[in-house]
Amino acid sequence: MKIDIWSDIVCPFCYLGKRRLEAALAQFGHADEVEVQWHSFELDRGASPVANVPLVDLVAAKYGTTREQAVAQHRSMAAAAAELGLTFNWEQARYGNTFDAHRVVHLAAEQGLADAAHERLMRAYFTDGLAVGDRDVLVRLAGEIGLDEGVVRDMLESDDYGNHVRSDEATAKMLGIESVPFFVLDRKYGVSGAQPVEVFAQALETAWEHRHEVPEPVAAGGGCGGGCGAGGCGGVCGA
Repeated sequence: MKIDIWSDIVCPFCYLGKRRLEAALAQFGHADEVEVQWHSFELDRGASPVANVPLVDLVAAKYGTTREQAVAQHRSMAAAAAELGLTFNWEQARYGNTFDAHRVVHLAAEQGLADAAHERLMRAYFTDGLAVGDRDVLVRLAGEIGLDEGVVRDMLESDDYGNHVRSDEATAKMLGIESVPFFVLDRKYGVSGAQPVEVFAQALETAWEHRHEVPEPVAAGGGCGGGCGAGGCGGVCGA
C-alpha cells in the first residue's frame, strides 16, 4: 500500500502530521508493506531564501493578524508539538523559501532517503533555528543524512529537480489540495491535516481493507486536523 504526502518543510502541522502518521503506522499490522512518498508543496513561492524578520511578525503581516495573535498561535502549536516529543523553537525560526529544500528531498528520494531528508530539514527549521532556504545550510544537512555534499551543491547550482517540485504542485492543484499536510492512501482515501493518531489508524485499516479495489477520485477525510494554506495555519488537535 502506498501513502502519498504533500507537505512543506516550514509547515508546523506537516511536522505534527508526520509524527501522528508514524505513531499510527507503529501500531499498524502491515506497516512493513506500506510505502511512503513525499511530494512538494510550497506555502510561499515568493518568499526570499532567508528572511531577517521574526517569524511572528512575518505571519502577522502576511495574514493580517496582530503580533499578539501570531504569538498565541505559535505557542499553541509548540504545545501540541511537545505532546509528540517535538520541540518548536518558533522564536528562533528563520523563515524562507523552500524550493531548494524540496529539490534536496527529491534528490534524497533517489537514494531512499526522502523521509530522512524531510525529518532533518524540519528539525533544522523548527528546532535548530537554521535557515532551510540557505544553500550552504542545505548542503551541510544533506551531508548529515548521507548524501554527497559535492553532488548536492552541484544540484543546487543547477535547475535539477525543479520540474519534480512543480509537477508535485501541479498534481496537488489537480486534486484540489489547498492546504497541507495532505495524505492520500492507496490512491483512494484522502486525509487532510494533522489528524489525531486514531484517525490515521482508522484510515490505514480502511485503505488496507479496500486496497485491491479500483482507485476512485480522492475524497478528503474530516476531523480536527490543523493545516497550513494560502490563508495561514490553524486548527490544533490533540495528540
